[in-house]
Amino acid sequence: MTDHQPPPEQAPEAPPPAGQPRPPVAAPTESAEDRSARAALHAVRAEVGKAVVGQDAAVTGLIVGLLSGGHVLLEGVPGVAKTLLVRTIAAALDVDTRRVQFTPDLMPGDLTGSLVFDSGASDFSFRKGPVFTNLLLADEINRTPPKTQSALLEAMEEHQVSIDGRTRPLPTPFMVAATQNPVEYEGTYPLPEAQLDRFLLKLLLPLPPRGDEIDVLTRHARGFDPRDLDAAGVRAVASASDLVAGARAVQQVSVSDAVTGYIVDLARATRASPSVRLGVSPRGATALLATSRAWAWLSGRTYVTPDDVKALAHATLAHRIGLRPEAEIEGVSVVSVLDSALSAVPVPR
Repeated sequence: MTDHQPPPEQAPEAPPPAGQPRPPVAAPTESAEDRSARAALHAVRAEVGKAVVGQDAAVTGLIVGLLSGGHVLLEGVPGVAKTLLVRTIAAALDVDTRRVQFTPDLMPGDLTGSLVFDSGASDFSFRKGPVFTNLLLADEINRTPPKTQSALLEAMEEHQVSIDGRTRPLPTPFMVAATQNPVEYEGTYPLPEAQLDRFLLKLLLPLPPRGDEIDVLTRHARGFDPRDLDAAGVRAVASASDLVAGARAVQQVSVSDAVTGYIVDLARATRASPSVRLGVSPRGATALLATSRAWAWLSGRTYVTPDDVKALAHATLAHRIGLRPEAEIEGVSVVSVLDSALSAVPVPR
């Protein structure tokens, strides 16, 4: 397990959670559609704040995942609003969402869908499963057997499912936001490294500071119901088209050879660490490139800086690193390994 905070909150360009979104300075070559999409996605942070207190970094991480076409693993103890966060961001984005409670008896067909017999037509028809949505909340993903976990892999990697020899595409955009509890392992099936690697980001949702916790209780005392987002005033301030436009703009964000080399050197530095049994793979380096481009675009730039790479390094890479048992016994953490790599690798100028 990693021990890091979702890094997007480190960036100074992020708008304050309680106020109106502050639009960053856009490059003159951008289209009005790109600028409108960015402003709408920044507005999502303030909208989510109507229901979720103190998780702005996780909101940004989910938006980065959506823009990058990746998936996000949310980890936190029970009661830190993991499920509420995903439900609220789906409402603010006006995208279709489904929630699946992963349990030991969940079958692959319960997730992807199955063929059912239509007596009227005397034939089998396909009944879509909950995976056919824009934002799938996979609650407690580590509580379902590997057979069902693996059924989700094709959907995550290929954005499609195969049933009875026929391939069916999933909607666009599509993202899996999976949650897991880091302190309770009885009756769970820990995700193997290969499946963890399919998640673009792993975000930790920490316990709130005292002030935020008082705010949470005050809201509940005033009648806040987490099951009724409409009553909380959560409205759609962005749409799937904004995500599509944003994702297209992210693909146009330029990356210099120096920054590309910096990302590769960071990944190679993790592999060279004597405390590591499994370092960051080329897929992990590619993931860091994708998240850095998305963060640069959200910050109003059309190019990636080394600071963008640093800001996303922990959330993108930490869950892809495996420590040696002896290093864990000595108290070495994945965070310290990444911090060492970030301090050792020269930053391009």
